[in-house]
Amino acid sequence: MNISFVSVIVELKTLMTSLHSSPISSIGYLPRRSIRASRHHRVLVEAQKIHVPTEDDGSCRFCSCGRRRFLRAAATTPFLPLHPLDASASTADGFKRIHPPRPGWYEELSAWSMNTGMQSYEAEIAGYKMKLFDNLVGKAEQVLEIGIGTGPNLKYYASIPNVSVLGLDPNAKMEKYARKSAAEAGLKPEDFRFIRAVGEAMPLGDASIDAVIGTLVLCSVSDVARTLEEIKRVLRPGGVYLFIEHVAAEDGSALRFVQNVLDPLQEIVADGCHLTRRTGDSISEAGFSGGAEINKVSLSSVSYISSHVYGIAYN
Repeated sequence: MNISFVSVIVELKTLMTSLHSSPISSIGYLPRRSIRASRHHRVLVEAQKIHVPTEDDGSCRFCSCGRRRFLRAAATTPFLPLHPLDASASTADGFKRIHPPRPGWYEELSAWSMNTGMQSYEAEIAGYKMKLFDNLVGKAEQVLEIGIGTGPNLKYYASIPNVSVLGLDPNAKMEKYARKSAAEAGLKPEDFRFIRAVGEAMPLGDASIDAVIGTLVLCSVSDVARTLEEIKRVLRPGGVYLFIEHVAAEDGSALRFVQNVLDPLQEIVADGCHLTRRTGDSISEAGFSGGAEINKVSLSSVSYISSHVYGIAYN
């Protein structure tokens, strides 16, 4: 996910004061309504096989007392896993290796900044998103969105009949914003679930998802190739991956020079975001069986991340 380091610096003082003072084509076979419940249950059963950290295992060491109480309460809440299974481990160790723990204040700042600082970007990208999401209408019911963040895409699911959305994000602080976005979009509570997990190790069964959505995600995952392999694994045959990603500018351009200079700082302040990844090439080379349609666009509202790719990959 991307957060302008300029906006973070400007808004940091305001947030700290606040925290201190207040506690595009056919997708294939459409599952019949009669099997929707069983498929939804199977996906969520996989998502529930997750270890939740406690004070005893030391994984809550960054939390204040109030946050530890929140984590203990969350352990008893259905469909709110805080640490997923890694593909090679049955504990939270896999999650920690891929996504080392961040301080609570950092995750809160990240979520707050994403919720308050992306309006101009969302307004400019809206037309491209609508074109992509139109491809799901009447063709997908079980949808996974990786890096769901604060839920800016949830409004685009409102016109999709019988849709159930699983929102995956490693930052648990995003959930309250995502749930609010889901409610504002008209999604029923039972049709939206938030899972704390990473794209490199999704706690979902093989071929269990009709469509995977990812917008501004592959810039910040630790392993792009592994995330794309996971997307292909969880997609059913004939499923699709819809994406919008910012990418490196053209070699030799002034913008690319700026990106090269700012990339180390961006990674720190924007939770692992990289400015110079060739994400379009990575998607093209990932080996989706039906190929990928990749389009390029430049956006004016986001300065040094203006270069974007968007499109569909077919499983």
